[in-house]
Amino acid sequence: MVNVGVLGATGMVGQRFITLLSEHPWFNIVALAASARSAGKTYAEAVATRWVMDTPLPEKIANMVIYDATADAEALASQVQMVFCAVDMPKDEIRALEERYARLEVAVISNNSAHRGTPDAPMIIPELNADH
Repeated sequence: MVNVGVLGATGMVGQRFITLLSEHPWFNIVALAASARSAGKTYAEAVATRWVMDTPLPEKIANMVIYDATADAEALASQVQMVFCAVDMPKDEIRALEERYARLEVAVISNNSAHRGTPDAPMIIPELNADH
């Protein structure tokens, strides 16, 4: 199992990442991060009125305490091998955040377009290049 984190965990795309990863046979969600306003709350508290998925909030995720994706990058990175990034920020801030995690030796899988066209950041589209 690969220990992973979700950045932007409280938003719709972050919630979708969580539903897809929570029972995945290869990934173990060990850390969640979002904006400073959600940091320190449990995931259930942070998404109490904002959970939009058709499936219930995964029980094993509900009591995880949320990190600040920016301020707590080192603490989060020390626990994971990979992050799934779904932050909602300006592109230059997304680019900086994803590069920060990469410098911390964490693989970054992003739903954002900030690195489209970056030569050493491969774009994976399962229907087109699943072999990547």
